[in-house]
Amino acid sequence: MGITSAWSISAHDDDLISALAPRLLPLIAAERDEPLARERWERWRREPLPDFRTWWNPFGRSCRGEADALESFLALTASGKHVQKMYDGLSPDDDFSLLTDVWELADGEEDIFLTVRSKEFALRSFFHAIGPDRAVLLPGWCGNFVLTSAEVRDTLPAVEQALGFTAKERAQAEDQDWLDYDDEEESVLDGPLRMWRQAAADARGLCGVSVTIY
Repeated sequence: MGITSAWSISAHDDDLISALAPRLLPLIAAERDEPLARERWERWRREPLPDFRTWWNPFGRSCRGEADALESFLALTASGKHVQKMYDGLSPDDDFSLLTDVWELADGEEDIFLTVRSKEFALRSFFHAIGPDRAVLLPGWCGNFVLTSAEVRDTLPAVEQALGFTAKERAQAEDQDWLDYDDEEESVLDGPLRMWRQAAADARGLCGVSVTIY
């Protein structure tokens, strides 16, 4: 898989969130409303995948249906063609840039969770690690969302439920998160909840985007 992907969650004042919403919300709705995307989501909810270490071993799958379920999940958690426009460019007449108009407007390192992955989608490992019952509690669609400060505050309990773990649950989630982290890099199991709690405390909104950089 010759791609490099990024998943970001950044905190912003409501004025900027209001400017981002008309650009991003229709793209998220377009992703969510595609029948094939909904079918993939519901299949993952019905058929959570086994240990990721069995995925690429044909002897670890008992039937073609399991292989189809894996292919469906991989497609679900790849960057969507609509939200991808946030990185590629919305139109020839629009000079909006995800880099300069969202990421670089985060006030400091603590105001953005950004993970960049080569040959992988960070959201994919995150979703598999937490499972569909937790993922369904998260707002937006497949890691993409735009929330005002009020919406951040309102959704925080559900996000805490989705991303709060007992010691045993945390160990199980970490075992299914196959991403390698540098010493100073924040895990996908930590960054999203930190951003929600911090934004709620600071009365700020959040923007989440999952894209392919190249």
